Amino acid sequence: MLVLGIETTCDETAAAVVERQPDGQAKILSNVVRSQTDEHARFGGVVPEIAARAHVDLLDGIVASAMKEAGVGYGQLSAVAAAAGPGLIGGVIVGLTTAKAIAMVHDTPLIAVNHLEAHALTPRLTCALAFPYCLFLASGGHTQIVAVVGVGEYVRLGTTVDDAMGEAFDKVAKMLSLPYPGGPQVERVAAGGDPTRFAFPRPMLGRPDANFSLSGLKTAVRNEASRLEPLEPQDISDLCASFQAAVLEATADRLTVGLKLFQERFGTPRALVAAGGVAANHAIRSALQDVAAKAQTTLIIPPPALCTDNGAMIAWAGAERMALGLIDTLEAPPRARWLLDANAKAPAGHANSRAGY
Repeated sequence: MLVLGIETTCDETAAAVVERQPDGQAKILSNVVRSQTDEHARFGGVVPEIAARAHVDLLDGIVASAMKEAGVGYGQLSAVAAAAGPGLIGGVIVGLTTAKAIAMVHDTPLIAVNHLEAHALTPRLTCALAFPYCLFLASGGHTQIVAVVGVGEYVRLGTTVDDAMGEAFDKVAKMLSLPYPGGPQVERVAAGGDPTRFAFPRPMLGRPDANFSLSGLKTAVRNEASRLEPLEPQDISDLCASFQAAVLEATADRLTVGLKLFQERFGTPRALVAAGGVAANHAIRSALQDVAAKAQTTLIIPPPALCTDNGAMIAWAGAERMALGLIDTLEAPPRARWLLDANAKAPAGHANSRAGY
């Protein structure tokens, strides 16, 4: 089974070809990603209109490159899969429309993939992980703890009630005048700081649910930074280190509760899986390792190139769905919001952001 995957939900324009064997084994034949970081850097964040235009300009060439690198023709494809949401709607429309055109011209099945499902299934692309397992998805747009029970079977155990984790890192970086993208900059600067200098709050610590909240922590950083102005370089390092320490402690607590809720409903998870750009943070990786060890389960983090947005994860999710006969029509709609767990309800206090979707 050969599947072309297209990803355009945010600021990465990506396409890939993945092969799935009858026994479920996978092989990535190509995985081409073009980041738009430079286009958005001067604005300090992703501008939806600029992202959509860039996808229009770049996608055809990236799809052609992915097909050429894979060494296959369109007539050999078993399906074409595209991220149909959730995400920035302009970009989603570009990717899904392109996939529909390819499917129609080449009489190839279309699979409209939930971007979050693609993250959820990525460990099965890299190590053939069996169900059920627990997913911690943390990125600029999403922070969730999800029980991955099977393809198309997901139970959300926890989510953010306000900012996503990556979003909080980026906003802290921006208020401290660090370059975009902010998350890696906060981690870099924190390495030279004192994590005990500022007693920032640990949001939601000890609560029986597995939800996250980062808005109050972000505000505490802003208040302390305002109090210290003008900021010296060491002040910025200490603020970043103290902020990151608070995130680590809160994350460990929230995941410990999430894994307990998982165990109560589904038994011991086969693994704790981390995905999303925040999983590239080395301090967070270390904290996740400790959580997994205490829960007596294995921590699995896909390679960094597969943690962030990419076409291979979309192609693989498409292959997994096609293997079960889950094919979509050309009427499949683009979605700005698309819950992975259709039965999930927004937690009390949920903000009007895409973080919980």
